Amino acid sequence: MGGEKIELNIVGLTSGHSQRNSYTLILGQEDGNLKLPVVIGSYEAQSIALIIEGLTPQRPLTHDLMYDAMDKYNILIKEVVIDQLKEGVFYAKIITEQNGVEFAIDSRTSDAVAMSLRAKCPIYTFKSILDDAGIIYDNEDEDDAEHINDIKPKIDSANSFNKMSLNELNTELERAIQVEDYDRAAVLRDEINSRS
Repeated sequence: MGGEKIELNIVGLTSGHSQRNSYTLILGQEDGNLKLPVVIGSYEAQSIALIIEGLTPQRPLTHDLMYDAMDKYNILIKEVVIDQLKEGVFYAKIITEQNGVEFAIDSRTSDAVAMSLRAKCPIYTFKSILDDAGIIYDNEDEDDAEHINDIKPKIDSANSFNKMSLNELNTELERAIQVEDYDRAAVLRDEINSRS
């Protein structure tokens, strides 16, 4: 596929409504109203949300491991391109470079986005894909989509932590990261930051 490439940003990540344990990653143009809704699995949603929320797991996730291995072997992730749409499924390539040689690695879109967040590289698609699969979100839908923490129902709110000491909050934060409960960890992190 060719044509004009359009840069996309992550607009939101929400619980899927059509399938259990699925989530919708919403990608959109900086200056456009068309959004690409990409259905992804729960593991990939957690991996993406973790980076967006600025949390670090105690042990590396698969995407962290892959990124670190590529980095150690001087493989630069230049960009991610969502380059095909077949029967409602998006296909992507991770564009890499090593020693001046460029490679395109076939990838699921969710994995490509998770890697792009770690590499801090741009995500692109082609205008034809955006025209074919793009959805115009109204403001109400967009507001809902921007809530990254919708991945799992919130178990705790910041108010439930207001009686805890900073040491207790830090201990709870470590536990939440250890069991990969990143929603709880984000709430704890925010409470700790609000006291600093």
